[in-house]
Amino acid sequence: MPRDLSRSRSPPRRRRRSPSPRYRGRRERRDRSPSLVRSRRQKEVELRLLEEETAKRVEQVIRKKVQESLNCEEIKQEIQRWIEEGRKRIQVEVAAQIEKEKEAAVIEAREKAEREKKEQEELEKKLEEERKKAEEALMKEAMEQQQKELERYQELERLQKEREEAMKRKQMEEEQQKQNQMKLLGKNKSRPKLSFALGMK
Repeated sequence: MPRDLSRSRSPPRRRRRSPSPRYRGRRERRDRSPSLVRSRRQKEVELRLLEEETAKRVEQVIRKKVQESLNCEEIKQEIQRWIEEGRKRIQVEVAAQIEKEKEAAVIEAREKAEREKKEQEELEKKLEEERKKAEEALMKEAMEQQQKELERYQELERLQKEREEAMKRKQMEEEQQKQNQMKLLGKNKSRPKLSFALGMK
C-alpha cells in the first residue's frame, strides 16, 4: 500500500531569525523594570553587608589568635626581651648622645676661648700700634719744638752777637774819635805863639 506522502512529510521548520534591534530594545527595557533594579540593589546591599560581617569575623578571629599568642609565656618572655633590648639600646643611644654633646660643648668652649684669645691679641696689637703711633707723633712734635727752640736760640744768639759787634764797633769808633781829638789837641799845644814872638823883635 503506497505511503501517503502528504501525511508522513513533516512540516518545514522555520528558521529562527535573530531578534531585531527593536525587539532587543524592548527586552532590555523589560529587564530594566523597577522590580529588577530593586532586586539587584538589594542583592548588592546584602553582599556588602555579608562582606563587612565576614571581615569583622575574620578580624575577631585574628585578634583572638593574637591575644592567645600574647598570653603565651614564651611570647611574653620574648616581648619582655624585646623591651629590655630596646631599653638598653635607648640607654646606649642616650649615653652616646650625651657624650657627643659633651664633646661638642668642649670643642665649642675651646673654639670660643681661642676666638676670645685671638680677639684679645688683636686688640692688644691694635692698642700697641696706636701707642706707637702716639709716641711717634709726640716724638715728632717734641723734635719739631726742639728744632724751633734751637732756631730761636740761634736767632737770639745771632742778634746778641750782632749787638755786641755793633757795640764793639761803636766803642772802637768812639775810641778812635777820642784818639783823633787827642791828636788834634796835642798838635795845638805844640804849635808856637806867633804873636808874642813878633812883639819882642
